[in-house]
Amino acid sequence: MTSPLTTRTRTGLLATAVVAALAVTATGPATAAPASTTSAGPAAHTRFFAHLDVSDGQRPENITLEPGGSAVVTFAYNRQVARITPDGRAHVLATLPEPPAGSVTPALTSPFLGGIVRAHDGTLYFLYATGSSDLTGLWRLRPGGTPHRIAALPADGLPNGLALDEHGGLLYAADSVLGTVWRVPLTGGTATAWSTAPELAADGFLGANGIKVHGGAVWVSNLDRGTVLRIPVTRHGAAGPVSTRATGLVDIDDFAFTGRGDTLLAAINKDNEVARVEPGGRHTVVLTAADGLEGPTSLAVRGRTAYVASAAYFTNEDPNLLAARIVPAPGK
Repeated sequence: MTSPLTTRTRTGLLATAVVAALAVTATGPATAAPASTTSAGPAAHTRFFAHLDVSDGQRPENITLEPGGSAVVTFAYNRQVARITPDGRAHVLATLPEPPAGSVTPALTSPFLGGIVRAHDGTLYFLYATGSSDLTGLWRLRPGGTPHRIAALPADGLPNGLALDEHGGLLYAADSVLGTVWRVPLTGGTATAWSTAPELAADGFLGANGIKVHGGAVWVSNLDRGTVLRIPVTRHGAAGPVSTRATGLVDIDDFAFTGRGDTLLAAINKDNEVARVEPGGRHTVVLTAADGLEGPTSLAVRGRTAYVASAAYFTNEDPNLLAARIVPAPGK
């Protein structure tokens, strides 16, 4: 690995979130089919959507999908937002400003471009962490426009995963260093510490990580603790009591729900796996390096396809986007 994170306990392991408002049409709990169940061989249920250029810093940290079949990703360390078209090519939409000299991003050292979501009108929202108060926060990019910061977030934190509640006009950001879920109006403005529950805190490196709005609640993964948490949104919009929905997923990065239920797919970055997590918390590995994963960081689901972004932070070989077919889970 060639990043300045080489001295950290979990080298290069970064956290993300995928848009919570994806159009998912699967009708029940589902999973990416494990290769062992596919008669045509290990790659029969997967395909590479794109191979990216590691020498150019194209390490996809987070992903959101567009109606026309393209994906939009954040490249964590070269400060770029890029569209990946179905032919596998990357088209840079924006490059974020370089932070002032001497700025040090908490936990990661280098500037970090994290979670990204897309509103129905094509507007993109994403998180940028630099260790400097003038740049760290929530940014917006309208189609054909230039990026602007619309809400400041604490420079001593690491805003990481991002979720969209477009109906409520709100965005939720998971801060991996401060153990906080921030809430920001879709129009921008002052960020509110919506939840600082102890279950969000780090335990050595990074805490609150991936984040989604789903089923009347905000769901958050905790990388260090290996948990998936559910925080209900009360009738007045406040954070309700936290419940732990899954454990034993240490180094979980991002996650995405597969359909109408609470079954989800979780990216386990360092272990090079994607796991299916069922509503009761039981989890099963369904994708591995044999399927093309190279340090999966984030997922997005559309219909019966799961798109997995791999940043290759550990392998340093082939950052890519992988498309995997979703099939009903056994017994469903």
